[in-house]
Amino acid sequence: MREPMTRVAIDSGHLETVVLGSGDPVALVPTALTADELLPLAQRLRDRFRVVHYHRRGYAGSSPATPPGSIAQDAGDCARLLAALGLQRVHVLGVSYSAAVALQVAADHPDVVRTLTLVEPPPVHGPGDAAFRAASADLLGDRQARGVEAAVDRFLTRMTGPDWRGQLDGVVPGSSAQVVRDGGTFLDVDVPALLDWPFDASTAARVRCPVLHVAGSDHGSLFDGVGELIRAWLPQADQVVVAGAGHDVALTHPEALLGVLVPFLTRHRIG
Repeated sequence: MREPMTRVAIDSGHLETVVLGSGDPVALVPTALTADELLPLAQRLRDRFRVVHYHRRGYAGSSPATPPGSIAQDAGDCARLLAALGLQRVHVLGVSYSAAVALQVAADHPDVVRTLTLVEPPPVHGPGDAAFRAASADLLGDRQARGVEAAVDRFLTRMTGPDWRGQLDGVVPGSSAQVVRDGGTFLDVDVPALLDWPFDASTAARVRCPVLHVAGSDHGSLFDGVGELIRAWLPQADQVVVAGAGHDVALTHPEALLGVLVPFLTRHRIG
């Protein structure tokens, strides 16, 4: 079930937010395109933790996103949201695009982030960078030539198969329609923001917290070098591979993700 959300005011806008459960706070940074991909995980975590689930700018009922976007702006929004909620120390988790945002939050606000969990981070800056940029250029060209809905349909068909609508709605009802409505933010704001993200080893050195990196065993060749990149940037990171999962591991294997996430968070409790 979708949870009723409240608009929380941040700098020059608001973010739709819901806080579930009690215990150590865990902020789930929403990824690109699928605004509620982490909602099933939030609902599973609420019995043990206080979970912050929100929509980034340009998604659902949050403030619009204005191009050009940036990872730094999304990270700043996340930090401002946590401050508005009165949370001084939190566990932060990001998936795919939002793993980049979560990583930037940990680098920019090391006193706020107790632990950092990166689920299938994007392949920018790693050995798959050139191929990823070429695929992104093709996607953006498709958006210009055929429009947002057609580009989103082609992208998700390639990523998850022709029944992507049924798969999304089977996990979070109504999410396929939401994806189409939010597709402009994904294509015009998020993809360019990721391609322009200036993260490197010196920035990663500012991350002081424990780190968990989770990958799917079947995520495809584009993501094969990401584990080595994370190991080089964050040698303190625990690395776990979920067997049989693809890039969308958080959506398709939430119980497996929960099985590695909960012990990690419990081991590094706040306070």
